Amino acid sequence: MDETNASKIQYQYGLETRTIHAGSRPDPVTGARNTPIYQTTAYTFDDANHAADLFNLQTFGFIYSRLTNPTVAVLEERIANLEDGRAALCASSGHAAQFLTFFSLLNPGDEFIASQNLYGGSITQFTHSFKRLGWTCNFVDMTNVENIKSSISVKTKAIFLEVLANPGGVVIDLEAVAKIANGAGIPLIVDNTLATPFLCQPFKWGADLVLHSTTKFLSGHGTSLGGAIVESGMFDWVGNADKFPTMTEPDPAYHGLTFAETFGDFGFTMKARAVGLRDFGPCMSPANAFYTITGMETLHLRMLRHVENAQVVAEFLNSHNSVDWVSYAGLPKSPYYDLAKKYLPKGAGSVFTFGLKGGYEAGVKLVESTNLFSHLANVGDTRSLILHPASTTHRQLTDAQRDAAGAGPKVIRLSIGLETSDDLLYDLDQAMAQ
Repeated sequence: MDETNASKIQYQYGLETRTIHAGSRPDPVTGARNTPIYQTTAYTFDDANHAADLFNLQTFGFIYSRLTNPTVAVLEERIANLEDGRAALCASSGHAAQFLTFFSLLNPGDEFIASQNLYGGSITQFTHSFKRLGWTCNFVDMTNVENIKSSISVKTKAIFLEVLANPGGVVIDLEAVAKIANGAGIPLIVDNTLATPFLCQPFKWGADLVLHSTTKFLSGHGTSLGGAIVESGMFDWVGNADKFPTMTEPDPAYHGLTFAETFGDFGFTMKARAVGLRDFGPCMSPANAFYTITGMETLHLRMLRHVENAQVVAEFLNSHNSVDWVSYAGLPKSPYYDLAKKYLPKGAGSVFTFGLKGGYEAGVKLVESTNLFSHLANVGDTRSLILHPASTTHRQLTDAQRDAAGAGPKVIRLSIGLETSDDLLYDLDQAMAQ
């Protein structure tokens, strides 16, 4: 091989280029440059042997859109590429991605550890719905990693955290947690929804699985539900076979096939797809995949403006007379400022909280008084969003759980969008004056 060809093979495209091109090629039949919406339920087989090979997982291809769809496949490849992962699987929502992940890992009686600083819906899912399946979640304060060490038992099969927590903007020391997980022989699962691969790539710090609610920043326009699981390909399932029989023991549904041995460094993704998606069916629609692919083409541009605006708004609130405190890792006084510089060098995200003087009633009044900020339960939109978590997303939690999650009665959550920053300051100022 000559040096010219060798240099072409070694060349690595920048993340900005990959947000536009990764996984996408012109349609071979029509020449269409944008990925088409393959709005079809099923795909023809070449012959009986081809069909048998597909169903036996002996060859790759499209069977039925619950399992595989060409539009969704482009999105999966793009997300895996941006995270520098080995493979990805898309699902109907972020919660569906979480369910498929833990279903592929756990048996009844198994446990996992999760950060207490999580999205309220995740806390509820882990606490109540997962319990009915025989899975136990132990919540710990991961701002002190020693709490994780003391919580690991023989039943512990995973560690779960949000690198940038929703809603409080808590930043967890990924590298330190990854060392603990690796030492215990269990995977570290990181929800990277609020950071996105533009701001943080958890695999570089030792994570084994990355999850996304693609509904948020990856899609970016409040149009499309979705979730994603990304596999690093680095976790040693075979070396920890006693902990993960779902990965290392023969699967009777596939004539004794063993996912870890058969598929190697993308075995977990194949397990989640071939069993989880097949049997429970929370697949992503091709239309939602199309809109998310389109949204991701501007991810790098949007995230720069998101964090730029968020910094301006956080500094404004930090000096406002109606505000007790601001929890934003981009402020020098934040206890997570140094961790944000390490793990989020391009910016500390655009979702954060602040404490409003006047408590619960003042919080409700504030969200009802904004004009430009939209009062709704979402984040990651081009539009700026405002929420009072204690009366909405974290309403089902106990007072203690809300306080631990950073969603107490006076807490207001903001998701800063792409508008003119002065307009955002004006809207918040007039609302707080009321």
